Amino acid sequence: MTMQASDADTIKPLDAIDDKEFTTEIGTYQTKHSGLAMRIFDAWKDMRASTRRLINENPSEGRLLFYILLSDMVFFLSWALKAVVAPTLGAKDMLPAEIGIWLIVALFARTASVYIFSLVLGFAMRLFGGKGSWRSTRAGVFWGSLVAAPFGLLFALITVLFASFETQFPILQDAFISQAPYWMSLIPFVYFISAGVAEAHHTKQTYPVFAGMTFVAMVMWFFALYMRVNGII
Repeated sequence: MTMQASDADTIKPLDAIDDKEFTTEIGTYQTKHSGLAMRIFDAWKDMRASTRRLINENPSEGRLLFYILLSDMVFFLSWALKAVVAPTLGAKDMLPAEIGIWLIVALFARTASVYIFSLVLGFAMRLFGGKGSWRSTRAGVFWGSLVAAPFGLLFALITVLFASFETQFPILQDAFISQAPYWMSLIPFVYFISAGVAEAHHTKQTYPVFAGMTFVAMVMWFFALYMRVNGII
């Protein structure tokens, strides 16, 4: 007597189910592009959809902490390249001699700062009608920080190129040009975090969050420059 397998018992190839979702007691998962690198690539294409996918998975605190620690390491590497390994001539005068110590302090303090930043940002979003929790806000901020990290490393490599060719091209020694990569990496950082937070709080548009965070970043930047010029830092 021959037994035939039913459709439910038929084993399907992976490529036939890689776009499926499945739900567990923890959250909802997708089998498509489940690797970290592919998820980052997907976030570059659609940060809001990527953040929504992460929030639906109900990630553990350990997973979120892994994301921010990984972004911390990339942050440390990129700023070490820009400020210690190969700083441009135009930027050397703007950097304190103790920059190595400051980088180490920043590496340890950045994680705590991002937690506080997420709390403040989540509170501000709820004041303007946001509906996300602190947990979902952390997911958007931590994931956005990691997604933006490769751009910081890219601008660090551009700084190294500037330092290598500034003797042949004196225009690269101009303070405005030489310092541009130091701050341009903030643009993707602010954008991806804005998109992640906008999705976490169910806002229809990303640009109001991006505009608000850009304004705050500019105020803090000018305040830091003011303190630097007056010898406070």
